[in-house]
Amino acid sequence: MERSVDGTPRSGLSTPLTAGVVCAVVGFAATFAVVLGGLQAVGATPGQATSGLIMVTLMVGAASLLLSWHHRIPLVAAWSTPGAALLMSVHGLPGGWPGVVGAFLVCGLLLTLTGLWPLLASLVGRIPPHIAQAVLAGVLLPLCVAPFKELTSSPLAILPVLAAWLLIGWWRPRWAVPGALAVAVAVVAVSASGPTVNLSGSAFIPRLEFVAPVFDLQAIAGIALPLYFITMASQNIPGAAIMGSFGYQVPWRSAIVTTGAGSLIAAPFGGHAVNLAAISAALAAGPEAGPSNRRWIAGVSAGVTYLLLGLGAASLSVIMLAAPAGVLAALSGVALIGTLASAIAGAVADRAHWDSSSVTFIVAASGFSAWGFSSACWALAAGLLVQFLRKRHHPSPGATPREAPVLTGSDK
Repeated sequence: MERSVDGTPRSGLSTPLTAGVVCAVVGFAATFAVVLGGLQAVGATPGQATSGLIMVTLMVGAASLLLSWHHRIPLVAAWSTPGAALLMSVHGLPGGWPGVVGAFLVCGLLLTLTGLWPLLASLVGRIPPHIAQAVLAGVLLPLCVAPFKELTSSPLAILPVLAAWLLIGWWRPRWAVPGALAVAVAVVAVSASGPTVNLSGSAFIPRLEFVAPVFDLQAIAGIALPLYFITMASQNIPGAAIMGSFGYQVPWRSAIVTTGAGSLIAAPFGGHAVNLAAISAALAAGPEAGPSNRRWIAGVSAGVTYLLLGLGAASLSVIMLAAPAGVLAALSGVALIGTLASAIAGAVADRAHWDSSSVTFIVAASGFSAWGFSSACWALAAGLLVQFLRKRHHPSPGATPREAPVLTGSDK
């Protein structure tokens, strides 16, 4: 790649356009299986899960395109991958799929209000980072273990996926999960065993399934609140921090209101949550996307690519839902290993907080739920209680609470 004197790529459209396409393709391919698995885990039929994937992808594309174009910075949106992982740990809600859709709407409303009312973001930002990371790690652990638990029952289907992830990751880490996805599609193509799924030509046409929401208190407690917390703590706040590391100040109100509105629009069709991109944001905001004043083009390019991927999501969804048992779990598991490692590192970074982090992690990983509250909620409560008792009996200076991004300019 041709570079300028300061080491950054030379100006022009090809570099940011390409970076945006790569950002969207990698972001979609790496975690769409987690979205499908999460939606099915909370009661969606294959058609409803496909509808949710299509709609959340379209909203991610629209938010990325609008925000990047309007603010002239590479503001890329994403779906909440940790939120989709959380859905896999939620079981037995009495409201069924309509109750889940109602919970998605409540989460979208909370996300939108967070952009309009900064106090909400400040409250989330005051949760100790090690506890937030321990909750996320506990939620992800069972999902990352699942491929190896399934290995004995479907070795011929799962082993090629795991081997592709390992070998491609050794060569090109960024493409490890997309490579594993390609192998999974090949496994489906040669496999004669799989669930009964409509593979006729009409099944590959994008269809949205509207579901009238039901607002059930147990679904709100078990899904909406932990989904909101995890999306804010592991996506929106870190996403703004990553953008700051590249010299961009996120227009907080505009970005959160836009992605929150996307969540509200996607919810009745099965979409769970739209938010700021975190890890994948670096692909559009980093030096490889060109000079800093042209990287907004990468955000626009990513948005357009996501819109196109949304239109094609039905085909990929149908193929993956026809996969042999364990393949979708294997894809989800390997896609989340990097996030799990990062969460564990954040949870144990400070030895002084190992006790509260450990309790939080154990409760979240246990899958314990009671009175409508999921293990993530109980883990957060347990971790905060241990933290409170420790500070009361063993006060120490410690670290100051993490603050939410500061509103600037026209977003005040």
